[in-house]
Amino acid sequence: MTDSIDLSIPRVIVCIVCPNGCRIHCEGTEDGVRFTGQKCKRGESYAAAELTRPMRSLTTSVRTAFAEAPVVSVRTDGEVEKSMLQEISSALGQIVVTSRVKIGDVIAKNICGTGVNVICTSDRLVHPY
Repeated sequence: MTDSIDLSIPRVIVCIVCPNGCRIHCEGTEDGVRFTGQKCKRGESYAAAELTRPMRSLTTSVRTAFAEAPVVSVRTDGEVEKSMLQEISSALGQIVVTSRVKIGDVIAKNICGTGVNVICTSDRLVHPY
């Protein structure tokens, strides 16, 4: 799983799976990768995923056509590869919401071919403040 990762220089990853915030030390060995410092089993899985294919949720805003609410907040409804965040942000910069959307409405389906939708996280356009 982590064979293509160069760990000749050990890395430290701070785990965010639980509130412990463990500092997981990742060191290459002849047998693969050794993880130390995690307080629970989920930490090793998290560190391995961070080394091979880091995933993130994206929370941002998109423009609207409404003067009383020029932007509306959105987020991905799942995680996307960290390397795709810039491309997704650029694609969202081209979107202008022209209808009254509410929490959970899909703003962009399958954004950038990721299989993840971008959804509205505010009722700002339904109930302007």
